Amino acid sequence: METTLFDYALPPELIAQEPVEPRDASRLLVLHRSSGRIEHRRFRELPEYLRSGDVLVVNETKVIPARLVGRREAGGRVELLLLRRRRAGCWEVLARPARRVRSGERLIFGEDLEARVVEEGAEGRRVVEFPGGEQAEAVLKRLGQTPLPPYIRRSSPLERYQTVYAREEGSVAAPTAGLHFTPELLEALRRLGVEVVPVVLHVGPATFRPVRTEKVEEHRLEPEYYRVSPEAAARIERASRQGGRVVAVGTTVVRALETVAARHGRVVAGEGWADLFIYPGHCFRRVDALITNFHLPRSSLLMLVCAFAGRERVLAAYRLAVEHRYRFYSFGDAMLIL
Repeated sequence: METTLFDYALPPELIAQEPVEPRDASRLLVLHRSSGRIEHRRFRELPEYLRSGDVLVVNETKVIPARLVGRREAGGRVELLLLRRRRAGCWEVLARPARRVRSGERLIFGEDLEARVVEEGAEGRRVVEFPGGEQAEAVLKRLGQTPLPPYIRRSSPLERYQTVYAREEGSVAAPTAGLHFTPELLEALRRLGVEVVPVVLHVGPATFRPVRTEKVEEHRLEPEYYRVSPEAAARIERASRQGGRVVAVGTTVVRALETVAARHGRVVAGEGWADLFIYPGHCFRRVDALITNFHLPRSSLLMLVCAFAGRERVLAAYRLAVEHRYRFYSFGDAMLIL
């Protein structure tokens, strides 16, 4: 399958640079898979499409202040994106400019934080140590900046790049479909009889990268940590048995649930590393409906959505969204696919 099949034209001015207020004021394009019918609504009207017995599965990962800007001891600016904590004060990072950040080099971030490069890896990966262990971790949180995607040129407070239900630190990007929810909207869904069930999948930087291989099947996803609790697994399976729909909030939830279901035939409790690449032809085992944002051309996220609703149908919806001036990407509007 050619990667170019997942391209589309997007006017740059439709790339959202800041979120709307309040969160649930964003627009919602509703796509009915069975008929192809499309509705234009507001996100706060979501309860009209869900019913008692459904489960809304959310990703409660929390974005960390993962971007550090400083200088090399030898001179010159350096930027680190914290990817994975190996132990207190030791992190795997993405460094820029990578070719100048070498093993043994000292990096300086303000007056009270420095790091030493202890290991070099491919594609800009480095391992760095911040002297001081847990004390250094506290300074990291104070000095770190919001790791916004490269297409967002304006700064934004970290709390606005978090979902209202974010609990567990570990992501360098937000699970953006969840940014539209407010506490009041979640409570309205609960009163309706919809169960809100949390899982965890920590989002890595690969979420922003386009698929660069000519053939879709040749692409490989970078593994991301996931965890499904025994309670979450039981609630999802019970809903499926009783005729409720499993409504995934975002592609991260889809990947977590489908990774588990592909291995076990159903959703079971567990944790591990998700590297399942979902593209057209995938057989969905547990997800019945999807809430998602509008994704980048040729991205693995767009391919997942096309697998769920059909490539031609999804790209036709994207063209209509452009016509109607929807806002795209992380701070943009949402789709509900039923």
